[in-house]
Parts: sequence; C-alpha cells; structure tokens
Amino acid sequence: MNDHHAYKKAVAIEVNEAIRIRAQFILKTLEAVYPIVDIPLIHTSPFTFLVAVILSAQCTDKRVNQVIPHLCAAAPNVYAMAQLPLEMIENIIRPCGLFRSKARAIQSCAQIISTNYNGNVPSTFEALEKLPGVGHKTASVMIAQCFGGDAFPVDTHIRRLAHRWGLTHSRDVLVVENNLKEIFPKTVWHDLHIRMIRFGREYCPARGHCIEVCPICKAL
Repeated sequence: MNDHHAYKKAVAIEVNEAIRIRAQFILKTLEAVYPIVDIPLIHTSPFTFLVAVILSAQCTDKRVNQVIPHLCAAAPNVYAMAQLPLEMIENIIRPCGLFRSKARAIQSCAQIISTNYNGNVPSTFEALEKLPGVGHKTASVMIAQCFGGDAFPVDTHIRRLAHRWGLTHSRDVLVVENNLKEIFPKTVWHDLHIRMIRFGREYCPARGHCIEVCPICKAL
C-alpha cells in the first residue's frame, strides 16, 4: 500500500446527517466569503510551483512571492536550477527562513527531476514523496493544485479549523485528511482547502480568535 493511502483506519468522527448539514453550511459560507479561488503562490510551471511550495514552509505566501521572481531570474528552468551553486540559492531564498535546508532540497529536486524525469515534475504521490523536502502535505498540494488530482492537503490551519468546527476529533493530520475526504465530495476538495487556509488566516486564527467576527464559528 502506498504511503499516501496509509490512512489510519479508525475514522475519528462519525459522518452522520448532523455532520453533513454542518459541512454544507461551512462550504456555502466559505464559497460566499471567497467566491473566486486563486492559487496564492506565484509560479510559471510545475517546477516553479514545487519550489514555491518548498519555500512556503514556515513562511508567508507574500514573502515567497517576493523571492520566487529573483530565484527564477537566476535559474529560469529546472536544468539551470540543478546547476545553480548552492550558495547562490541560499542567498536568494534567505528571507524565507530555513534557507539552508530549503536550498539543498530545491537543488536536489532539480537534479533528480532533470536526471530521472526528463525535466518534468512527477505527478504521482509515490514519486513526489521520494523527492528531497517533499512530504505528504507538499505532495498533496502539488497533486491538487498543479495536476488536478484528487487530494486534500491538510496544513496547520485546516487541521485547526476542522477540529474547531467539529469535523474531526483528531489532531493527527492523516486522520483529519481522511475525515474531510469522507465529509466533502471530491469535486470541492481543490477549492475548499484553499478557502479554508485563507479563512483560517483572516477570520479564524489560532490566537486572537473573535467568535463574533467569525461568520462560521458564531453560527455553529
């Protein structure tokens, strides 16, 4: 069984009619708040998107979008990135934090993709998760946002909201992901995970959360 299918078998919450009604309200509210869904990270190809996702770890999308154009100017394609000196990558991406480990991951990914995949980013969970710096969440983001596959990436915002909104009782990322996939239809996974991330940042943060200004929490 592939790692991305190795979800814990015990479902952390019973998907009953009450949960489905709650989920429908959440979905409709998010669609009303964010009628248009755009991928927040600047990219020009699957590879530049992969680089952007790697850079986004513990970093804001705004900062990543400021850095990506400079990195792409220095290395406009995967082959150029594979040859770019590690120190140069580090210097360019330094504002994103964790720049040494991210630079190694970016360079190694470029070298592997150039050598093993003819310069094309692989489009399967199994291949993506073997790339340096690419875990299950990053692979899920790539599958969902770049390749249009059936994936529901769960980051800290989505895990927090799913728990706060009673869509799961678990803190385990894979269990939360499995619960959300059970509750929501595949057709909404792509846009829903982007909407949830934005909502978690703007209306339902971990700290300073005000129920009265949160259109979902104040109604649940």
